[in-house]
Amino acid sequence: MSNPPFGFSNSDDPDRENDTGDRGGADRDKNAGGSGDFGFGAGGPAGGGFDPAALGQMLTQFGQMLSGMGASMGSGEQSGPVNYELAKKLARQQLGSVAPVTKGSSEAIADASRLAELWLDAATTLPAGASKTVAWTPNDWLDNTLDTWKRLCDPVAEKVSGMWVQGLPEEARQMAGPMLGMMSQMGGLAFGSQLGQALGQLSKEVLTSTDIGLPLGPAGTGALLPAAVGKFSKGLEQPDREILVFLAAREAAYQRLYTHVPWLRQRLLATVEEFARGITMDFSAIEDMAKGLDPSVLGDPAQLEKILQQGAFEPQTTPEQKQALERLEALLALIEGWVEVVVASALNDRLPGVAALSETLRRRRATGGPAEQTFGTLVGLELRPRKVREAAQLWNRLTSESTIDTRDNVWAHPDLLPDSSDLDNPDAFVDRVLGGTGDGGNFDDPMAQLEATEARERAEEAERGEDRDDESNP
Repeated sequence: MSNPPFGFSNSDDPDRENDTGDRGGADRDKNAGGSGDFGFGAGGPAGGGFDPAALGQMLTQFGQMLSGMGASMGSGEQSGPVNYELAKKLARQQLGSVAPVTKGSSEAIADASRLAELWLDAATTLPAGASKTVAWTPNDWLDNTLDTWKRLCDPVAEKVSGMWVQGLPEEARQMAGPMLGMMSQMGGLAFGSQLGQALGQLSKEVLTSTDIGLPLGPAGTGALLPAAVGKFSKGLEQPDREILVFLAAREAAYQRLYTHVPWLRQRLLATVEEFARGITMDFSAIEDMAKGLDPSVLGDPAQLEKILQQGAFEPQTTPEQKQALERLEALLALIEGWVEVVVASALNDRLPGVAALSETLRRRRATGGPAEQTFGTLVGLELRPRKVREAAQLWNRLTSESTIDTRDNVWAHPDLLPDSSDLDNPDAFVDRVLGGTGDGGNFDDPMAQLEATEARERAEEAERGEDRDDESNP
């Protein structure tokens, strides 16, 4: 998969930690002093202040660049921070000719889903969440998930696009006028181009509508992609029908969780938005890129790709973003771990290859599968298999030492969920839930548990306030 579309480094980038260190501090000091923004700040290269000629030259180059891009890509009208029309067009070009789903494949998926739902009923208290489970082609996946991708991509793209304008001094903004819209259009084309490449590749490889861990498809609709399932099954020792039932059970388990935990979908999207709010950029890098633009070669999308790979538009990672990504990683690991445990409980006595299939999916992720690559492309996050394994361990122990009801009641409120530190020490979380009694404590009433937690936090805050008062009045 190509370079991250929004300029985010991968989470294993050795330089990523440095983004929040000396370089980030230098950028903040520079921007706080009012100089360095696109080279037009009060400090200026020669201390001469705002240079209209330099701004005019830069905007002219951007305009020529847009003109060439629009002509070569046939981008159409853009109504938001990402050109989704271009993204969809490029994704379809990458897919090429797609064979329709056969009647036999559709019937096999429907049968596998009915069987999986029946077996899941005994493994979780959450009822069936999908009103239907269908077979999708890659084109179907693209059509049915694009609205969710818009919700995920827009907050990040809006922040990045807005920062181009925010980096200009007021005088430069007034002079630029309509050209600022052209700069935003350039960002929309760039984002749309790389997102389209990512989605085109992903649509050929995902096995289900929830393969990336998120509820991408329409609510109440489960989906499997028979072409990708067929490729996934090759070389595996399990029969194709058992593999299909296993994947159908995973899809059904995800659908139960996302349907009957009403806050979960919004919490995931809100965490992405929280990440976007913390984005900052190195405007000096954008300035250097603008000075070196050669408009005569920018009509070629390949040349645009090379420019983006130079990192001029790469946001700087902040401590707040790191915290948001940590919460997102923990939440996705908890979801995946719960699905693993529930599916294993439902199928272990019926399909002897469940453990091997689960390990195959883990290895698929460990080697950079499509879900990890795309999520890394979107928010710079890779869901580490270590976290999923720890989450599964937590859910397994909670199930074995209490009840299915106690385990599933943890999803009743977001404040009841384990956090990243609990995944590092799952035994402590389980002991806390069980209250040291092994009988589930008062966790069968999750709201009572939540009220007790809030009361304890209020008491601790009041105690800290009293301590501060004592210190200020010796």
